Amino acid sequence: MKSFTYERATTPTEAAAGAARNPGARFIAGGTNLLDLMKLEIETPRHLIDVNDLSLDTIAPTPEGGLRIGALVRNTDLAADARVRRDYGVLSRALLAGASGQLRNKATTAGNLLQRTRCPYFYDTNQPCNKRRPGSGCAALDGYSRSLAVVGASEACIATYPGDMAVAMRVLDAKVETVKPDGATRAIPIAEFYRAPGDTPHLETTLTTGELITAVTLPQPVGGKQIYRKVRDRASYAFALVSVAAIVQPDGSGRVTVGGVAHKPWRIESAEARLRDGAKPVTDALLANARTTKDNAFKLPLVERTLAAVLAEARA
Repeated sequence: MKSFTYERATTPTEAAAGAARNPGARFIAGGTNLLDLMKLEIETPRHLIDVNDLSLDTIAPTPEGGLRIGALVRNTDLAADARVRRDYGVLSRALLAGASGQLRNKATTAGNLLQRTRCPYFYDTNQPCNKRRPGSGCAALDGYSRSLAVVGASEACIATYPGDMAVAMRVLDAKVETVKPDGATRAIPIAEFYRAPGDTPHLETTLTTGELITAVTLPQPVGGKQIYRKVRDRASYAFALVSVAAIVQPDGSGRVTVGGVAHKPWRIESAEARLRDGAKPVTDALLANARTTKDNAFKLPLVERTLAAVLAEARA
């Protein structure tokens, strides 16, 4: 691990300003992803800004009837919150499907959103990777791609977003609240939070330099049967090959977001209009522009079968 400087911020604006003053700085809270990347010298920040003292660890109702989840709320606490379990069950289920109990005790809401890909070539510093070193190439394009993207990718990157929580946040239409170094704030719809890889896959979100996540807000509960189903190589402590977050209403309408297939949680709202027709029409619309390899072509039927299982459970 390379040497770095360290500071402990006392306000969100102070933290954001500190990041703007120090090129290459990173925020740290739970550190469950960042510290691993630093040990492998994939991330080499010159400066760390500890945000654990920012009092962003509460869950509170919003005037609109939703919930505001502080950026530092730990995954365990969020999954166990009675309001989340009652009104946003898909989120609780997604959180409990991720990582281990020990990691959920440390991992934060903001950190979960910002976790980096688990593409094997991103983690292998002997291989070219445009995410890790812009312009170096993408070894995955001609390499082993079983876990990688089938839709939304580019010639520069076929990595997938690895998380579970964001898949549920996307189906719930969450918004990400931030503060900038000058104190300005904004709320980013999660649909607009992750950037397509294009020619710059190292730029993963729409956050600007120094911008700090302060909270995630959920809108009013929409009811319905809420299900999160994750398909992986082993029963626990593994990333999704495919995951499905769904909210199905009594009349058969609903929402669907898929994980494990793209650079972000993958939702196409127009596909949801076909939900009453079954899993295949929805999958065909969701993955209409899929580009597969011999290693990951199985993901297309796997999405369809996983969604079919989810719809059968919702309608039982």
